Amino acid sequence: MAPHVQSDAFVLGVGLTPFIKPRRSREYPELGFEAGVKAMLDAQINYDDVEMGIACYCYGDTTSGQRIFYQFGMSTIPIYNTNNACATGSTGLHMARTLVRSGAADCVLVIGFEQMSPGSIKSAWTDRPSPMGLSTQMMEDTRGAHDSPRNAQYFANAGREYMEKYGARAEDFAEIARISHEHSQRNPYAQFRQKYTLEEIVKSPMIHAPITKLQCSPTSDGAGAAVVVSQRFLDARAHLRSQAILMAGQTLMTDSPALYSKSAMDLVGYDMTKRAVAAAYKEAGVGPKDIAVCELHDCFSANELILLEGLGFSEPGKAHEMVRNGDITYGGKGPIINPSGGLISKGHPLGATGLAQCAELCWQLRGWANNRLVDTKVALQHNLGLGGAVVVNIYKRADGQQNKKLSNEEVVKSSAFDYNPAVEARHPTKADADKVRSRLTRSEYALGDTQEKDKSAMDLFSKKCHCEDENFRDEKPPAGHRTLPRMGYGMQDQGYGMPNPYGMGAAGMNYNQMGMNPMSGGGPFGGYGGGYGGGYGGGYGGG
Repeated sequence: MAPHVQSDAFVLGVGLTPFIKPRRSREYPELGFEAGVKAMLDAQINYDDVEMGIACYCYGDTTSGQRIFYQFGMSTIPIYNTNNACATGSTGLHMARTLVRSGAADCVLVIGFEQMSPGSIKSAWTDRPSPMGLSTQMMEDTRGAHDSPRNAQYFANAGREYMEKYGARAEDFAEIARISHEHSQRNPYAQFRQKYTLEEIVKSPMIHAPITKLQCSPTSDGAGAAVVVSQRFLDARAHLRSQAILMAGQTLMTDSPALYSKSAMDLVGYDMTKRAVAAAYKEAGVGPKDIAVCELHDCFSANELILLEGLGFSEPGKAHEMVRNGDITYGGKGPIINPSGGLISKGHPLGATGLAQCAELCWQLRGWANNRLVDTKVALQHNLGLGGAVVVNIYKRADGQQNKKLSNEEVVKSSAFDYNPAVEARHPTKADADKVRSRLTRSEYALGDTQEKDKSAMDLFSKKCHCEDENFRDEKPPAGHRTLPRMGYGMQDQGYGMPNPYGMGAAGMNYNQMGMNPMSGGGPFGGYGGGYGGGYGGGYGGG
């Protein structure tokens, strides 16, 4: 039975860290702290206003959420730790909205974070069945068993099914990746901000046909946060109404029996997405034609193509025509898909992904994303987890108005920031943290050395990887060469380090140093971090 609704729910504040390669330069308490500080600054609240906390992560010990939240204050509030595969962050948003709408809380802080392991990612549990075991068996029974990374097989098979049914081509999937990489150039939080030609994407190493390396999302460290509040809480802060974003429709669904229908598309959430978005559209009182901008879970390019149809943006069998016509990027008919660059370019720290999607769409609706703005009144978020779960959020401005582009100066004038966080990634200062940390229950012992470690890491990050000049690169390539991402796209146990001519591993021709060992993914020609993050069932959490 649906809970009695006592209040609408609004996203009042959002915060993000830059998404980075897993290299232990920053740890999850620092990442979560930064995102939480930014979200509370944005909402212009103090931690004493927060009545419940929700921590979203896949890789970490129990109560990792408390380790982050205690840094803000030890106020004895309920703190929930959630894990729902790649839909974890949006699951936290669903929980927050449910709590607010039911009247259980007026202000909930959601923080999603991930500190992923470089190299091969394996299941932590070898003494029990994998949650994905039956799905894997179904895939192998219908499409055969292959040596390529398992999760790449899931989504590549879905893409191949679409090709077989409707005549899509491999180049259609590559074009989706080309668009995502192009979009990422304007997102200061994106892990990779390179622009590639269609030919470069097609000719990058094949992972599992038709998907190549540059059509896969990378392993990432990072955090995102959101402050979700009630109507009553917002009414007491009427001056913030223009930045508040109404969560107008929302659905969290799991699989139906269609999961085991022997359809490769349904095996990766196509049916689940269709049902979820229909419910969200109905609740929000909108339809696909009302959506001008969408953050879609593009863990692989094939998933984006099949879900253009699944979300209702194309007629059955016509999604590839949308891609060919340029409808999904600026200047096209729309909707614009993944102005942030999506998972493929922005990165995919599993617990943070849903919060990053939320932040991007809030900045779009506020008009703050002035270097990539899409004119709209309604935005849609889609976050999917194999295993399975899908969350669809539909957002509108609280004032019901169309978004309007704001200059950076206008953002500064109307917000708590001295810069525009939608177009510039800055690290919060100690003064910023002091503004939002509890005045009543703060513990310096709980904070520990987070701020000192954070400042050192960010100082180093700023020197090595200036957002605008270095595209988040650790080092410049030799003169005359283009920069390539130093990442691993290995899914499941292989690690699958990818060629990188500019990697800075130790010199030599040792088998492992050269990144030729699929279990290492390291060395001068190996992908940094080698494996795609995941871990349940021996695979990445890349649903």
